[in-house]
Amino acid sequence: MSRKPWELAFTAEPVEVASLRRIMRLHLDIWGLQDITDEAQLCVSELVSNVITHVGLGTPATLAVSVRGTDLRIEVHDPDTRALPVLRDPSMDSLEGRGMALVDAVADRWGVLLHPDRKVTWCELATKLTAPNGHVEALSVMRAEALLSLYATATPLPCRTGFGDVGKLTSAVAEETVIAAITDFLHWLQAHGRDADDMLDRAQMRFEAEHVARCQGS
Repeated sequence: MSRKPWELAFTAEPVEVASLRRIMRLHLDIWGLQDITDEAQLCVSELVSNVITHVGLGTPATLAVSVRGTDLRIEVHDPDTRALPVLRDPSMDSLEGRGMALVDAVADRWGVLLHPDRKVTWCELATKLTAPNGHVEALSVMRAEALLSLYATATPLPCRTGFGDVGKLTSAVAEETVIAAITDFLHWLQAHGRDADDMLDRAQMRFEAEHVARCQGS
């Protein structure tokens, strides 16, 4: 799976925080990183709130997200190189610095990069990825890959190349293999007197239920 870095310009306003949290969740769903959604959303909230509080309302800023190695990296860029994040003991009476204390508590590491024209406050969260373009080792995904690896070697697709290792399949070839496998299973169901459409509906319902359960448990 390709996880291309992305960035989004925004204005430092409280109303933007909820929108940025939603966008983060959507991207993590697409990237298959639902298990760190809560931590990532918290980091986005606190990094953006830090700009609002210490740089100022209406400040033009940018949220940038990428995968570095197997870690998720979250950056917030703003133009003020003087207002540096402050880390304080969250038990202190002062509210100042508590946001970065929360980031420090959930992130594996964080820091600040100073450039001539901007400041970058960043944090990184560990994922369960085994490789930058890999996936989280969920049992269901591993079962599917094992089946596809066996299936692909016996399927004479026109675009077949490199089927010895599912991890090396291009996205287009992998999709064709999955479609071919599903099609053959539907033929098998029909040959054994089963309702193929009913089976598709049941599979879709199970997939959606498992997806919801995974999101709620993350």
